[in-house]
Amino acid sequence: MNSLRKKIDKIKPYFTEGGRFGKLRSVFEGLESFLFVPNKVTFKGSHVRDNIDLKRTMTVVIIALIPALLFGACNTGLQHFRSIGADAGTLQMFWFGFLKILPLIVVSYAVGLGIEFIAAQIRGHEINEGFLVTGLLIPLIMPVDIPLWMLALATAFAVIIGKEVFGGTGMNVLNPALTARAFLFFSYPGWMTGEKVWIEGLTKGQNIVDGFSGATPLALCAAGETTKIPSFMQMFIGTIPGSIGETSTLAILIGALILIVTGIGSWKIIVSVFAGGLGMGLLFNAFAVNPYMELPVYYHFVMGGFAFGAVFMATDPVSGAQTERGKWIYGFLIGIMSILIRVINPAYPEGVMLAILLMNVFAPLIDYFVIQSSINKRLKRAKIATNNLAR
Repeated sequence: MNSLRKKIDKIKPYFTEGGRFGKLRSVFEGLESFLFVPNKVTFKGSHVRDNIDLKRTMTVVIIALIPALLFGACNTGLQHFRSIGADAGTLQMFWFGFLKILPLIVVSYAVGLGIEFIAAQIRGHEINEGFLVTGLLIPLIMPVDIPLWMLALATAFAVIIGKEVFGGTGMNVLNPALTARAFLFFSYPGWMTGEKVWIEGLTKGQNIVDGFSGATPLALCAAGETTKIPSFMQMFIGTIPGSIGETSTLAILIGALILIVTGIGSWKIIVSVFAGGLGMGLLFNAFAVNPYMELPVYYHFVMGGFAFGAVFMATDPVSGAQTERGKWIYGFLIGIMSILIRVINPAYPEGVMLAILLMNVFAPLIDYFVIQSSINKRLKRAKIATNNLAR
């Protein structure tokens, strides 16, 4: 690494302002910061310094996503071989799924980073590491059979409309990964719903064994067929059809533990999302006017993208609430809206996506009222203290 550092330092003057390749300064700095910690320091004013930066934060989130990614590869192979009635070992299933998922990841990073590099060049800004996580999140929340051109189009829309128009990393109002999914959900619903899109090969008309169905548990519940959904343990482990990284609640909880222990993810938001879902689910159980409302509330936590959204989407530090009390309110409302949407409106069986995007919009308003409430309380205490002194 020292030799690489020396080579980079040697060519660095060519990419500084006034150098031969000065116009590519943003690209060079982006590649340099990806390999090494930036050596910039502050020169004036008071600043808080610690050992965490954006690159380390993004790296921890990527590590937390690895369990869901690895299981997603295994489950992709498992569902494929089940659909054709073939037996396969764990390594064969994983390798099949990995080769299917890899192009999605490559396209996501190529399109997203390409746009970010161009935007940084146009603005003359540095390239941030924010897309390192978004580029992995986008494939994980997609059906495995999504066409690559659709994924590229959704990624471009998410980066340009959901992020760059607001100023880039740290300025976006909506979660970019969920923006990509919402774009495809409303633009190409045939590729985001139904039974075929979740299993590799079904959309291509491959020979499928009799009796096999690629329906997800949420789709079965929305159709009123709650007796046909897999067992709780199957859904918890994740051996069911669904988006690549969302099926295994066990793998997601491992990622949640990593985020919480490292302090990268807000445990308050994660807990409050589950608390809101629990409250809404219990309310539906109390009325239970249809089979979906009768479903035990804990089933909702292992179906669809509820757990994945609570851990990796709702905790986005940019689009989520910033105040400590606001995080509780923000997460609780996401949990309520997620279960409410998926149960009341069968047209949107996956309510987590819409719930998080909706609360992304209201997160600044939540923080505003929390801050105003705190200010009013302090003013009231100060006024009381002043009156007591006057006496």
